[in-house]
Amino acid sequence: MKILLVGVGGVGESIAVMSARHAWCEKLVLADYNQARAEEVQAKLKDPERFPVEWVDAGKQELIEALARKHGVNLIMNACDPVFNMPIFNAAYEVGCHYMDMAMSLSEPHETDPYHTPGIKLGDLQFEQAEKWEKKGLLALVGLGVEPGMADIFARYAQDHLFDEIEEIGVRDGANLEVRGYEFAPNFSIWTTIEECLNPPIIWEQGKGWFTTPPFSEPETFEFPDGIGKVECVNVEHEEVLLVPRWVKTKRVTFKYGLGDQFIGVLKTIKMLGLDNKEPIKVKGVNVAPRDVVAACLPDPAHLGDCMFGKTCAGTWVKGVKDGKPRQVYLYQVADNEECMQKFGVQAVVAQTGFNPVIGFELIEKGIWKKAGVYGPEAFDPLPFMDRMAEFGFPYGIKEM
Repeated sequence: MKILLVGVGGVGESIAVMSARHAWCEKLVLADYNQARAEEVQAKLKDPERFPVEWVDAGKQELIEALARKHGVNLIMNACDPVFNMPIFNAAYEVGCHYMDMAMSLSEPHETDPYHTPGIKLGDLQFEQAEKWEKKGLLALVGLGVEPGMADIFARYAQDHLFDEIEEIGVRDGANLEVRGYEFAPNFSIWTTIEECLNPPIIWEQGKGWFTTPPFSEPETFEFPDGIGKVECVNVEHEEVLLVPRWVKTKRVTFKYGLGDQFIGVLKTIKMLGLDNKEPIKVKGVNVAPRDVVAACLPDPAHLGDCMFGKTCAGTWVKGVKDGKPRQVYLYQVADNEECMQKFGVQAVVAQTGFNPVIGFELIEKGIWKKAGVYGPEAFDPLPFMDRMAEFGFPYGIKEM
């Protein structure tokens, strides 16, 4: 398989490092706006022919198309912030190759009622093109990271193997990670974090469909496994709520994230000051997006591994009925930062995200996951994916609750 990797940040690096271990990865092109960053990753991989470096502006579809044709790739992997999804998605279609991302096309809040009614939903721009992808015989596999991605696969597994009837599926994400030496240092893209945390969270209910709430709503305490313990989680806009109801039968779907009081306070301040704005404004004759300034002022998550300590947990809580009896389970994956640094040379959050598309590459390459159209991970048989998780270094657990 030949892959064009657009975006070589922390997650992009983890995808490259893990792909390098597999013979089916014939070529993986490291393409980024920051060419020096791509060259840094290439140097770690020590195989410039297999991992060539290219400069690209991910906002320009024609440049992505040109690179895909130049290298004769089978798949374009989008590892950029989701603001670039549509140029990359459309480039794959025009070139005639498969596409994969870890976060779907962006939402737009409802103009007059944002905290009750959805506007343009996550993924709407991609799903409206599903028919033409199907007619062309191409697969666009959207939302295959850890959340969304692995969490969605857990939901499908629960439906197929653990429950007779599902009442609620709730993705729950929590950690006890700390970044030492910084007063505030997010361990994932702050651009994406601002987007998903400050947009109106979305919920799905049977008979009601999708609806929104105010940010950070419905706080609950969730107890995470492997020593992480109890963490307060709040509603956040996330792709699982848009994906799971399409292929898994349930009565309710939510996503809640353990952000912590400090993180929520910083995000509220960013919002209050208008620094969440992703549209450029003119500052002393220069056009710059305030959100890009925030991102530039904070440390790069890709280089925080040596300063991070603790574990992160991603998983799916499912409530329903099995054999006539009530049942609740939590399917999860816990990544320890020290172990991820030792095994892969990347920090836990990006490693836990990056292994999922790499398994996806293998399943597509071997024809195990094979469809044409626009699909989420829960549209496929979950067993081949879950059977590979331990082999890739990320075993899952199931906790009865």
